[in-house]
Amino acid sequence: MKRIYLSISIILLSFTSLYAQEKTVSPLTLDRIFASAEFRQDYPSPISWINQGEAYIIMEYSDVGENELMKYETLSQQKSHFLTAAMLTPEGAEEALNIEDFSLSADESKVLLFTNSKRVWRSNTKGDYWVYDLTTKKLSQLGKDFPASSLMFAKFSADNKEVAYVMDFNLYNENFASGKVTKLTTDGTKDIINGTFDWVYEEEFGCRDGFRWNPDGQRIAYWQLDASKIGTFKMINNTDSIYSQIIPVQYPKVGQDPSSAKIGIVDTKTASTSWIEVPGSSIQNYIPSIKWLDTKHLMIQQINRKQNHLKIWSYATHTKALQLIYEEKEESWVDIDYPDITGSQWGNGDIIFIEEGKAFLRMREDQWRNVYKIDTKTGKETLLSPGTYDVASLTGISDNALYYMASPNNATQRYLYSVDLKGKKKDKRITPTAFSGVNNYNISPNGKYAIHTTGSALSASKVSLVSLPDHKVIQTIVDNKKFNEALAAVALPQVSFEKVTTASGVTMDARIVKPANFDADKKYPVIFHVYGEPWGQVATDSWIGMWNIMLTELGYVVIDIDGRGTPSLKGSEWRKSIYRNIGRINIKDMGEGATEILKASYLDDSRVAVWGWSGGGSSTLNLMFQYPEVFGTGVSVAPVANQLTYDNIYQERYMGLPQENKEDFVAGSPISHVAGLKGNLLIIHGTADDNVHYQNMEMIVNELIKQNKQFQMMAYPNRSHGIYEGANTRRHLYTLITNYFLNNVPNE
Repeated sequence: MKRIYLSISIILLSFTSLYAQEKTVSPLTLDRIFASAEFRQDYPSPISWINQGEAYIIMEYSDVGENELMKYETLSQQKSHFLTAAMLTPEGAEEALNIEDFSLSADESKVLLFTNSKRVWRSNTKGDYWVYDLTTKKLSQLGKDFPASSLMFAKFSADNKEVAYVMDFNLYNENFASGKVTKLTTDGTKDIINGTFDWVYEEEFGCRDGFRWNPDGQRIAYWQLDASKIGTFKMINNTDSIYSQIIPVQYPKVGQDPSSAKIGIVDTKTASTSWIEVPGSSIQNYIPSIKWLDTKHLMIQQINRKQNHLKIWSYATHTKALQLIYEEKEESWVDIDYPDITGSQWGNGDIIFIEEGKAFLRMREDQWRNVYKIDTKTGKETLLSPGTYDVASLTGISDNALYYMASPNNATQRYLYSVDLKGKKKDKRITPTAFSGVNNYNISPNGKYAIHTTGSALSASKVSLVSLPDHKVIQTIVDNKKFNEALAAVALPQVSFEKVTTASGVTMDARIVKPANFDADKKYPVIFHVYGEPWGQVATDSWIGMWNIMLTELGYVVIDIDGRGTPSLKGSEWRKSIYRNIGRINIKDMGEGATEILKASYLDDSRVAVWGWSGGGSSTLNLMFQYPEVFGTGVSVAPVANQLTYDNIYQERYMGLPQENKEDFVAGSPISHVAGLKGNLLIIHGTADDNVHYQNMEMIVNELIKQNKQFQMMAYPNRSHGIYEGANTRRHLYTLITNYFLNNVPNE
């Protein structure tokens, strides 16, 4: 439930040019936003750096609409074909493969191509794999005797002679020259999972690819999860046949034991596995990351069930000795991934080695979130970041510098900084002052170049190739010219960022979006947008979305607010104060914050709505129930109504174990506060939501009925947590929400 706030701003389409006061404007409509391509932003294709960053490969479309791989020399921008459509056309086929992703072997002599994919939970991770050999000029399919779209996570060995992949919960190895396929594990089932992960590991640790080649190409380290004792949640598909179909999901609810996890090392020649005996229960500890340090040493991250005690082990394959290298404890929780608005850290919990493996990097919380260098042999720690402000996320490394995202003086922004890897703690802002707002970077392996994406609340997304550390533009990749031209006929609103201090003395950030023709002498209806949990920050200087612009055209003021517990760059105490307090201190902050904001003379405190999605949907319910005097209307999308129904990794990380403090889960759950509802409430949920289960809708509905509270609800059949599947779904959804605001929060 923690990332939907990010995807909303993406799905609501992107960025804009500066608003000119004198221009012909054309009112926005839902059809223009959701049913046409008028406001569709251009996005760059993903790139693959080669030659340490001195060149890169990118997918582009040919004149006849087939995708090809093009090579660019980074500095000169000299362009050449890497793989043409003809090269990507299998023998006997009439069309080229539709490439969805690709990777190169270590020596860049072979290209691994991913196509014909199928969705697994959030991502399309099953598909077909092909290899193009640049030496022999031949295209061949891997696992050609297996069912279509059934292979996962194919990767080259270090010597490029073999590829390993997962199929049907087992690990396989395939030799290029002979075509021989070796089944490396044999016990894989839906319960015994080899080389990949169950639902909750993927959702909460970003773990999908569950095996790692040894640098010598002779062995593979892999996860094995035993999910046989995990409870199965059954969703129901009522629409695809005349009889309902059950969709089972192995889903460990909060308070329930997770899958057991262990690490094996399999010999690719003998297919024999040796298991690593990591101390502690395999059920009461998670293993979110493993990574080879060299051919003889595997680094293993282990974190306990409460996620407040991290251990990093070094396992020596030649002696089978296990050494504890690093240990970290918190009274609240220890972060493996660091939620941040740039999105650059989630799902990237692997250890980052530096100095040829002599040390690795670790971010941890003291007063601020800081970066430490840890010696891989002794565990000696060296503080790298200045220690006087938060590091948002790690971005890249050059020969002698670490790049990271931060914004020391304004939590609504993000900029690139660098610091010396020797621990001198002298930081330097790399992002030029001309670039305000939220910036993001894809930095080359050698740290000399980056793909820079920049945007702000009212500026178009611009993507450029830049050199580092001087940040000189080599090439503009995306300028969104068409989008800007379309936006020239739209009246852009006024956006301001304000500090709001609540009655309890908490100072919060608020992003206030006012109509273009704002009149300070008028009274405007208000729509608050909230999230309010550790995976979301909404009051940021990032694109506000076409739908929000339309709401301001309709006469609304739209306000985003962030209370304590959100991942704002305001210090460790701000973020960690929500421990065991989700649904309480964050709701108090947002309720009191809205009360303070509504004292503004131009806001009508009798016409106030609040809405949010996922964790924001939960916050919306709690605000409607606990602050009915403030919020007269609410729209809650895909909320967790009862914290005891959500998954164990997320909820236990931030709330503890219900066996020890169940009262905190109960006190923070919206279902406990239904009696407070006085206003207009609309609840929306997808019936095939594998993340926040539809049972939350039915539980809150039952309690509303019990308390004789009138409300409205909308169920979207067979839609997941994002509620986007099916023709016209997004337009229908936002039409529903817009009409609910218009009917219950009059705009005139």
